[in-house]
Amino acid sequence: MKTYFISDTHLGSLAFEGDKAREQKLVDWLDTIKADCEALYMLGDMIDFWYEYKYVVPRGYVRFFGRLADFTDSGIPVYWFTGNHDIWLFSYVQEELGVTVINGIHETTLYGQHVLMAHGDGLGDPSRSFALLRSIFHNKTCQKLFKTIHPWLGMGFGLNWAKHSRLKRGPGPEIYLGEDKEHLVQFAKEHTKKAGDKAPDLYIFGHRHILLDLSLSSSSRIIILGEWFYHYSYGVMDEQGFELRTLYD
Repeated sequence: MKTYFISDTHLGSLAFEGDKAREQKLVDWLDTIKADCEALYMLGDMIDFWYEYKYVVPRGYVRFFGRLADFTDSGIPVYWFTGNHDIWLFSYVQEELGVTVINGIHETTLYGQHVLMAHGDGLGDPSRSFALLRSIFHNKTCQKLFKTIHPWLGMGFGLNWAKHSRLKRGPGPEIYLGEDKEHLVQFAKEHTKKAGDKAPDLYIFGHRHILLDLSLSSSSRIIILGEWFYHYSYGVMDEQGFELRTLYD
């Protein structure tokens, strides 16, 4: 049996054509892993923009949600970390799909390994503007105020904001900036230093849209899971260790 990890599929994105085809690839992948899947960890930004209204379900993602329900109905635990695009996961996916929602950093033991996981937004990032924006998005009052906007307008606003955010980065996959400039690497290094002998064996993140498997010390390494625009990547772990893969391997 294996544990699988995935992040940053950004379903519903208006920045790329062929969103339905990407969702179908994700659904097909879920079908292929189900037989040996012990648990599934989704490390955020699975949907490009999600806001959970009390009586209205945003359009789309039906096949994806159906597979998640199939996993949990079969006794396979599914964990969904909130990212910076799907912050507003409240109770719907938990009550309707049986998915466990995780906010922030989560530490656990898998196959004898101490693992620290998070989406990764805000970790090690000194940007004050991003910190301010993030605090607004996480603010309970602001979240309640957004509910007063009609879903047609609210969802349209959110999806177009996400589109603009993606397109301003320019075409092509994200580029690894090096150890000194990657905020998540810097966070993991500092955390390892402070934790000492209790440092995690594995740090696993999403968010940065790069594929990275980097040793931090003789006993710790950092994994960044990539994305589903160019890499179509995921992680898999069992008694033999952790491996980054793509659909094309």
